[in-house]
Amino acid sequence: FEDFNSFLAESEEDPELKDLANEIQSEIQLAVQSVTLPTRKNCGSCHFYGGGGDGVKHGDLDSSMTKPNKALDVHMGVDGQNFDCVRCHTTSQHNISGRMYTTPAYTHRKSLIEDDLTSKITCESCHSSTPHQSGSKANDHTDKVACQSCHIPTFARVNPTKMSWDWSTSGKTKDGKPYKTKGAYGKEDYLSIKGNMKWEKNLKPEYFWFNGSIQSLTARDPIDPSGVVALSHPLGDRDDENSRIYPFKVHRGVQPYDKVHKTLLTPLLSGPNGYWSTLDWQVALSNGAKSLDLPFSGEFDFVKTTYVYPTTHMVAPKDNVVACSECHIRDEGRMANLAGFYMPGRDSAGLIDTLGWLVILGSLVGVSLHGIGRIFTNRNNKNLR
Repeated sequence: FEDFNSFLAESEEDPELKDLANEIQSEIQLAVQSVTLPTRKNCGSCHFYGGGGDGVKHGDLDSSMTKPNKALDVHMGVDGQNFDCVRCHTTSQHNISGRMYTTPAYTHRKSLIEDDLTSKITCESCHSSTPHQSGSKANDHTDKVACQSCHIPTFARVNPTKMSWDWSTSGKTKDGKPYKTKGAYGKEDYLSIKGNMKWEKNLKPEYFWFNGSIQSLTARDPIDPSGVVALSHPLGDRDDENSRIYPFKVHRGVQPYDKVHKTLLTPLLSGPNGYWSTLDWQVALSNGAKSLDLPFSGEFDFVKTTYVYPTTHMVAPKDNVVACSECHIRDEGRMANLAGFYMPGRDSAGLIDTLGWLVILGSLVGVSLHGIGRIFTNRNNKNLR
């Protein structure tokens, strides 16, 4: 306010400036008096529209979460707990707690029952690590399975989210002019300046071990273009005590890379020399590399990529959680991609399965022999009478 105070002092000698200064001062006073905690709409104005539109990035954050019902999110539902974002994403000195922010999610797993000042950034913060009824088998899962994996059966349940983007198909024109088309849900599925895009709704997450950190590539990191390049990937494994099996939205893309340097390329998109104006990849890639002081060999192609987004909102009511049989099943279970451990119902182990069947068969034989013995014993007792 130093500049304003100087302006205020100067206005003492000018009636018009003084009126303007008083008006500004009044507006500042009103603004200060109206400061309050942010609402879902405040936070959502950025986070619901990240990536350039409603639901583009996060499958569990879109405009439907501004005023969700309980069926969409039990915590934020206006007919339920009606939580605002800051109910869980607490702050200290403008540092916002949350999985990808200043405070990592899993450095500790305190419950508010243990410490009511702990940052509310995990389900355990409110529900503890044994949230189910005493003796419930579900409590045995919390050391390896994130609560979200069971309690968020699907994401993008109201609005669609963008699931793929293929830059290699961009550049087409009609009558010499760029064009765009719309597909399902009224969303653009092709633009000359961007390529093909796919939008989907009501999607099952993909599952990975996750310890709260995500590894990301940069434009300087070497890649292997012979396979799918993970632009970001969750870190963690089953032997990490801080890791849990966690649900993710996986966005799939096709984007340019340098065939000689084996690095991803960063095209210049906007402006008169950008791709959106020229539809010329060679020019856009050259200008993009130059603007970031990155090498570009002049030879490029396209590579498949993936990018992950943790799924932690859109918590369903308890009656709509993931059924046990959706994971503990032999074929096409939700966690079919996770290996390195034995999951009952999904996996088979020759010796264990054989021993199990022998125990079952032995039990049946034992019960049958016992029943037959009782029958003969009863007959003998009757004959003795």
